[in-house]
Amino acid sequence: ETFAGWTTLDGGPVTRGWEVVDGMIHLSPSGERLGHIVTAREVGNFVLSFDFKIASGGNSGIKYRVKDFDGKVLGCEYQILDDGSASDRAPPKGSTGSLYDIYEPVADKLLHPAGEFNSALIIVRDDVIEHWLNGELIIEADTKSDEWKKRVAASKFGQADKFFQNTSGRIQLQDHGHDVWFRNITLRVIENND
Repeated sequence: ETFAGWTTLDGGPVTRGWEVVDGMIHLSPSGERLGHIVTAREVGNFVLSFDFKIASGGNSGIKYRVKDFDGKVLGCEYQILDDGSASDRAPPKGSTGSLYDIYEPVADKLLHPAGEFNSALIIVRDDVIEHWLNGELIIEADTKSDEWKKRVAASKFGQADKFFQNTSGRIQLQDHGHDVWFRNITLRVIENND
């Protein structure tokens, strides 16, 4: 119902672009990118569940374990995209549910079209990441594996020293200048004994 627990990247209050309406966080684009928003606290291991809806032609995402890497704010991203309008230009590693530019989701994922809500789940436990979409596991990755290292090296993050080897960070909602809605956001921190 409020932006309690969320800030701008520089730690200020959320006052422009983003709004809370009808129990949802909504980015209402104004023609200029007003900035991503992040959780005020850092988390390590977690389960994040949420529903999302993207406008036709839209692009957004949720990043997690976000940290500053030599002046660039980076983290792994659960990509949110209007796959229907982007299918001719977005590679699988850039489609909805992908671990952006690193892992593509399963080819037969269940995705509701732009303008309809989808349910998502991100689970991060130590070195293992899971992306879920509408009740189905669509990505599982081990950040200590040789496969991970190979994929990161081939991605846009290949030059970021120790990308995603940090054990905690913030969660970030992306502003890519398109209408996007988030609702039913629930974050559960996984303690060591869970």
